[in-house]
Amino acid sequence: MPDMALVLGGGGPVGGAWLTGMLAGLTEAGVGLDDADVLIGTSAGAVFGARLRCGTPASELYERQLSGADAVRLPVTARIMARYLWAALGSRDPGRSVARLGRTALRARTGPESDVFDTVGRLLGEARDWPERELRVTAVDARTGEVEAFGARSGVTLLEAVAASCAVPVVWPPVTVAGRRWMDGGSRSTANLHLAQGSRRVLAVVPIPRAVGPHPSASEQAARLIEDGARVVLLCPDEDARRAMGRDMADTARGPAAARAGYEQALRAVAEVADAWGH
Repeated sequence: MPDMALVLGGGGPVGGAWLTGMLAGLTEAGVGLDDADVLIGTSAGAVFGARLRCGTPASELYERQLSGADAVRLPVTARIMARYLWAALGSRDPGRSVARLGRTALRARTGPESDVFDTVGRLLGEARDWPERELRVTAVDARTGEVEAFGARSGVTLLEAVAASCAVPVVWPPVTVAGRRWMDGGSRSTANLHLAQGSRRVLAVVPIPRAVGPHPSASEQAARLIEDGARVVLLCPDEDARRAMGRDMADTARGPAAARAGYEQALRAVAEVADAWGH
């Protein structure tokens, strides 16, 4: 198993902006994010994790958030949000909850799958081939609720994997990849820290600590890794960052402020990260 795992969680446009600020701040402070043996990315974390792994500097990802170059406008309405919550919160059983969400996503009247591929393709920029260093991209099968971690040997393209990871249920349609329909990798867990099991050191940067519904939180998953002997640092938005981000993770107007808050929080967290990460 990998020695060092970097886990990047999902969080929509605003959470993604905070994430880029965190990555830029940590990198500028000397934390060797590139040293990770494996990078596990979910949704927004899959987008920026792929770009980071493919050679885009964290500072560039951050600057693009400040300028609005990577802003994404999700077609989220009050009606869509109500339907999402109805599906995700309709059962206290994790399996039934994600099954309800998957069924609702498959039946929802949304735009074409090409909307997802076009948006994700623009965000990925020149990152089209799987990187040499290991990258795992998570997605959830909309029919079975199973979590999949796509990689270079999975038989799908990087664009397909990241599009599957970003297909927000009810907002966007589940995308067809390898003959199956996939929805957002954060549908059951916003960061999927359980996939880092076996790693000795884990750094998790998670914009949203918990998925909607009866699913384990990032902190609960981190605790299980610690019980297994891993050194884990879990970074979620602090009070200042949450204030800058607001409550609507699709509000692109909040992006620059969220990115700056992430950057500033990263500088405050450097000592904690360096101690566990070994730098």
